[in-house]
Amino acid sequence: MPVTKQAKKRLRSNAKKSERNTAVLSKLKTLKKKLKIETDPAKAAKIAKEITTNYDKAASKGIVPKKRANRVKSRSAKIVNKAK
Repeated sequence: MPVTKQAKKRLRSNAKKSERNTAVLSKLKTLKKKLKIETDPAKAAKIAKEITTNYDKAASKGIVPKKRANRVKSRSAKIVNKAK
C-alpha cells in the first residue's frame, strides 16, 4: 500500500484513468464488431465514420497508439468500400 500522500493520490488517479480507458476501449471494440456484422452499406458508412472519430479522439488522448488508430480506420474503410 502507498505510504506517502502523493502515492495515495496517484493510486486514486490511476484507478480513475484506468476505468475511463477501459470504457473507451470497450466502446471501440463494440464499434468494430458492429461494423463487421453490418450488411447495409449506408449504415456501415455511418459506423465507419463513428469509428474514425472515436479512434482519433482515443489516439489524441494516448489511449491507443496513433498507428493502431490509423490501421483500424483504414481497415474499416476497406470494409465499407467492399460493402458498396
